[in-house]
Amino acid sequence: MSEPPRRRVAPDAERPPRRARPDSAPRHATGEHELPPRRGREQGELLDERPVAPPVPAPQADGAQGRPPARRRRPSPNDGVPPDENPTQVIELDEPYDDLYDEEIEGEFGDYDDYDEYEDHDDDPRDDDRDDARGGRDRRGATDDGLDDGFDDGYDDDRAEPTYFPDERDDDEDETERGGRGRRMLKWLAALLLLAVVAAGAWFGARELLGFGYEDYEGTGEKDVLLHVEDGDVTGVIAAKLVELDVVASAEAFVRAGEDDERILGIQPGYYQVKTKMSGEAAVKALVAEDSRVGHLQIRAGTKLFDVTQPDDSVTPGIFTLLERASCVELNGERDCVSADELRETADTEDLAELGVPEWALDKAKNAPEGRKLEGLIAPGVYDVRPGGDAKDLLSQLLEASATRMEAAGLPGGAKDYDPYDTLVIASIIELESVKADFEKVSSVIHNRLDIDMALQMDSTVNYPLKRPTLTTKEKERQKLTPWNTYAMTGLPETPIGAPSPEAIEAAMKPADTDYIYFVVCEENGLSCFNVDYDDHINDRNDARKRGVY
Repeated sequence: MSEPPRRRVAPDAERPPRRARPDSAPRHATGEHELPPRRGREQGELLDERPVAPPVPAPQADGAQGRPPARRRRPSPNDGVPPDENPTQVIELDEPYDDLYDEEIEGEFGDYDDYDEYEDHDDDPRDDDRDDARGGRDRRGATDDGLDDGFDDGYDDDRAEPTYFPDERDDDEDETERGGRGRRMLKWLAALLLLAVVAAGAWFGARELLGFGYEDYEGTGEKDVLLHVEDGDVTGVIAAKLVELDVVASAEAFVRAGEDDERILGIQPGYYQVKTKMSGEAAVKALVAEDSRVGHLQIRAGTKLFDVTQPDDSVTPGIFTLLERASCVELNGERDCVSADELRETADTEDLAELGVPEWALDKAKNAPEGRKLEGLIAPGVYDVRPGGDAKDLLSQLLEASATRMEAAGLPGGAKDYDPYDTLVIASIIELESVKADFEKVSSVIHNRLDIDMALQMDSTVNYPLKRPTLTTKEKERQKLTPWNTYAMTGLPETPIGAPSPEAIEAAMKPADTDYIYFVVCEENGLSCFNVDYDDHINDRNDARKRGVY
């Protein structure tokens, strides 16, 4: 009797011991190593009806390029098994069969746990102790039924953790929670801001009522000092200068004291006499007082260097006298002034260039008679000089400012028919002979007479050297020879006869285009009548006298 055929086993393969399992549990094929086919009812009959699963790539050897393959999804026990046409009982053995699957591939690929670096399980040995303490429950919560059937009753510890897909409602709850926290934060910020505003208001209110928060002196001051307010200085700049001079203890003391006095906004450029260690209020009152401004003088158009006595015996102060008054100041009980005689002497003896006479006027100004060298070179306008200075310093301040003003009026560049100095002489005659409305026509008369070498015969030139000029000159005065008498000479006077205005300078450079040779004041408002014919001129003169114009 022949022996039944034995199983064919590869000589170099040692199969691990198998667990008992139901005959109905199918086996998988994994890669090149196939699980043995099921045996038939009769011994020795081999059944191989299952399709072979796709091959699983072999793991790379140590040191091979790349990294170990990512773990694949574990196949289901029913993958690749055709449906049974006559099923008697369907037994789903998903989880227990995984253990068989692991055992089957261990012999091919080695210990499957070598790839536990890709697993997401915990190796803490304390878990085993906790499992024992829970009465046989494993870490997944499954209970051992005590049967040694080769299958685990719980989940395989080597399985990956389930992926969690967050519920959108969780996001809504998170957003709501964050929104609540944001609103609470905004409320706190608003409360803190309100407290800061209240505290600031309380601080400023207390400072307003109690007067604290800045330094301030008491009283009306101690020693006299001079404050120089320059063009463009605002209240803050003035306050800073007062602090520098120790007039006030702080800039805020002055600014706060001036908030209720609008006159502080009208402070003009110039020099002001104040005292050290004044309260802010006292400093404000000192600056807005009428007599606080010093070193201030105003030169009107046509003003001469020396004083002039008018027909009504009133005296029109000259530039030297005006400058003398501006130079006087009384500081700490001592009065300091520069006299008009000292100013005149300085103008005659000092170098004119050093004093500030412009280059275009130097030659003719040097040759002018004594006491008249600076005539016409100090322009009309408002000046502020530092009191207490010497004569040279005072004259220099006026001459330098005048040169700038004349340049703005057009000298020397605008002079064409005559040199700048002679143009200045013509302008001085225009200023004293007519009103502004007639400036250009009077200029045309002067130019026309000079063109035909006719004597100018201007009464203003005869009156210039006189201390008591008259509107109409006398015959003996017109016959007197002087450097300025245009009745006794032809041409222009040797120097200007007064301080011409910018309008007179412009008219001297741009005379009206006329043939006028004669003019005479014929209206009470100062307007003149102009003529080409001498007889017409005499008729206008006689008519003006009849009407009492002069």
